[in-house]
Order: sequence, then structure tokens, then C-alpha cells
Amino acid sequence: MDNVDVIVIGAGASGLMCAATAAYRGKKVVVLDHANKAGKKILMSGGGRCNFTNMDAAPKHFLSDNPHFCISALRRFSSQDFVDLVDRHGLDYVEKAPGQLFCEHSAKDLLDILLTELEWSGAELKLNTKIHNIDFQDGQTLVKTSQGHFVCESLVVATGGLSIPTMGATGFGYEIAKQVGHDILATRASLVPITIQPDRKAQLAELSGIACDISATADGVTFQEPMLFTHRGVSGPSILQITNFWQPGEELNINIAPTLSIDNLLELRQNSPKKSYEGFLSNILPKRLVELIKIEFPWLTERSAQISNDQIDSLFQYLSNFDIAPNGTEGYRTAEVTLGGVNTNEVSSKTFESQKQKGLYFIGEVLDVTGWLGGYNFQWAWASGYCAGQYV
Repeated sequence: MDNVDVIVIGAGASGLMCAATAAYRGKKVVVLDHANKAGKKILMSGGGRCNFTNMDAAPKHFLSDNPHFCISALRRFSSQDFVDLVDRHGLDYVEKAPGQLFCEHSAKDLLDILLTELEWSGAELKLNTKIHNIDFQDGQTLVKTSQGHFVCESLVVATGGLSIPTMGATGFGYEIAKQVGHDILATRASLVPITIQPDRKAQLAELSGIACDISATADGVTFQEPMLFTHRGVSGPSILQITNFWQPGEELNINIAPTLSIDNLLELRQNSPKKSYEGFLSNILPKRLVELIKIEFPWLTERSAQISNDQIDSLFQYLSNFDIAPNGTEGYRTAEVTLGGVNTNEVSSKTFESQKQKGLYFIGEVLDVTGWLGGYNFQWAWASGYCAGQYV
């Protein structure tokens, strides 16, 4: 039997952050993970370069049934606080889009920093460790594992969500929460590509691999960023973002020419009557996409002077309400995050301790807090891990 102050289940972003923070306070900490390597999602995120924070991280960029829950942690451990940490280790990073910071070389550089912090703090990491049973006793928790039994005063659940099961994701954290009576809000895959109906997929097959700037709107929220056509459907930043707000069966609007107005189309006929709408669209859309549009509107090749107002209006409606015939999403297999999770109304926003079980803490993605695409979810991991680490 090994007696420790803190057990952290999960060697991901939030778990490593929490463990090091607590160990620096003098706590005896052990991190347990069933995987053979720590931080697998860190290594694969951002195309292997990890978008590790967003300098604009604010509560408005997070979804939760309790939108106020994240405010305290994000204030107490900001994006700049995490940048200060990696700066001390000399991490090379770049800002690929406004506020979005990526490792310049490899996500491994970031993981090495977290593991170095873990080592310096004195926390212990045990991989390939299967947890058999968790027993909450008076003031202590007994954790039986494949590497022996542990007793702790504070148990931290940093198991993440259900996204990307090939990286080891399971619903184990939700099971622990249910064990002590926590409410789990409905979970679903998010920040995930959208699949399209078979007939439409066949029509769009020739577009696989091309991207264009679009606006995607669902549930009153709009993102104007690139969309990528794939052999399964559509992806890209705008599509991933909108899946935080769209569910299969609901309305989804895709505008493939968001900067174009009906007046722009009418002005072409007035100012350049000899030019064609094919040439006009080829300046703002990929040529393969224009070829597809020509199937619907063969008159695109004619001189604009010959085109009627009704034809122009029909074209504008087609572009601004481009039908991708969404079928669903690719699910947890490729999702970056899991929406829903442990009800935050039952967890302290200051300490992250359960209100159902003393000495039990939940941090990171297992909670019902989900960020937008762009480094926000990693910032939530750092902030929640750091703040819990101050109290365990």
C-alpha cells in the first residue's frame, strides 16, 4: 500500500499541469495513466505542432451549461501565465493566426517541458497502469491498480472526454463521477468534420482536397473561415467550429461566397457587359468549384449583358445557401473535443472539488466546458489543472 497526498488519473494536459502544481506545493503526487506514453493528444494536436493556447482566451469562447463556471480559472491562470512558463524553458513558438500559438518545431518540445516540470516538482508518473477499483472511505480514497494499491487524500480526475479513442480516450472519468452521484450532461463529438449524404457526396467528389473561404451559420452563430472538401464530406476551421453549435437534423447554412453581395453581381452586368460570370467567379472561388456551379448554371459562360435579374438572383441564392446536404459528423473517431460532461453546477469553480464527494476533483475536458477551435481547450486544461493544483 502506497500512501500519497494526491493521485491524478490522466497524464494529459490538465493532469500533468495539476500534478506539477500540487507537487511544487510540497504534496506527494502520483500520476496514473493506462497508456504507454504521456500526452498523446498533445503530440498529435495541431498537425503535430500543438496549438497550445490562444492569447484571446476569454469566457465567451467556451460552451457550458453553466457559462460562468470557467471565469474564475481563466482569470487566475491566463494565456500569458502559460506563455511565461514555456518561455522559461525556451520553447520556440509561432503565432499562426491572431492569438493562436503553435510550437515552431514539434509538439514534443511542449510535452518535454511538461514532463520536465513534473520531474522538477517531484511528482511521480506511472504509465501502463490499469485502475481496477476506486473506494471512497472516510477522508481517504483507496485506488486499486495493476501496479499496486494507493491511498490518497485527494483524487483528481483528468481523464479527458471520449474524443479520439485510438489515443486511449474512454468514458472512465464519467464512470467515477457517476459512482458518487454526479450528473453527466449529454456528451457528443465536437470540433469534428461533417459527413454528407451519399448522393451529394458523389456530386462533390471531384472537389476533394480543395478549400475556400466560407461562412457557416448554425443556432445564430457564424464563423467565417476556410472550409475543406474531403472524400467523406467537409472539414476545415469553419466546419469544425460550427459543430460546437450544430447537431445533425438542425439547420446549417453554408455561404461559399460570404464577401459577395447581389449588388456585386448586378454591377458586373452593368459595368462589364461583355464579361462572363464564369470569369468573375473564378477570381473568388477555386476553379473546380466553378466547374461544379456551371453544371447548375450553364449560362455562366455567356456575356453578362444577356443574363436576367432572376438568373442573377438564383445564382446568388445558390452561393449564399450552398447545399452540402449534411448527414452527421465523423464522431469521436476524429473529434478534437467532447461536448458535455460532468455537470459544473456540482463542482467548485474555485477549487474544482466535487460537491458530492470530499477529496474528489475534476479538471479539463471531463467537465462540461468546451472551447472553440484555436487553442482555447488547451488553455482550459492549463487553467483548470493549475487552479485545482493549488487546493488538492
